[in-house]
Amino acid sequence: MATEEIVLLNAAGEAIGTAPKAASHHQDTPYHLAFSCYVTDDEGRVLITRRALDKATFPGVWTNTCCGHPAPGEGLREAVVRRLDTELGLPVDGLTLVLPEFDYRAIASDGVVEHERCPVVRARWTGGGRPRPNPAEVADARWRTWEECLELTADPDASPWFRLQMAQLAPLGPPEKWPGADPSRLPPALTW
Repeated sequence: MATEEIVLLNAAGEAIGTAPKAASHHQDTPYHLAFSCYVTDDEGRVLITRRALDKATFPGVWTNTCCGHPAPGEGLREAVVRRLDTELGLPVDGLTLVLPEFDYRAIASDGVVEHERCPVVRARWTGGGRPRPNPAEVADARWRTWEECLELTADPDASPWFRLQMAQLAPLGPPEKWPGADPSRLPPALTW
């Protein structure tokens, strides 16, 4: 299997190189490209996941449906679909760009840093199949109401990026009301 590469960024969101993903996440993680996705169903629920307990960064935390890193040259939509398949075996459609400029820096209890430009996307579950969590990626997956998602932000076991994203998403209302954002606001290193 090929080594997974991440796209390194400068402060303007321009690609300045690539690096192996596994070797890049440490106490001085470079700024890099990522994404977060929230999958919703026809009832307005959101699929919330718990990261696998042996993940290298932030193991066991509850978070949005899926996170990942676009590969060099890969568009955001393709990256989201790829990771949802890898992590959950989940078919989706109706991808909507919601927070194109979201970025954050967070330090885990073991000192490992996440430092990402992390656009946020909403996707609709097509209803085909059930989530099949990949145990190397996901320890648990549960459909939660929007109110339950809001309550999860107070849980100390929620990921820092989930809490930060929800602070921006909550004022927009429930996921079905989230407006689509202009793809031109994505970092220059990423296409929609």
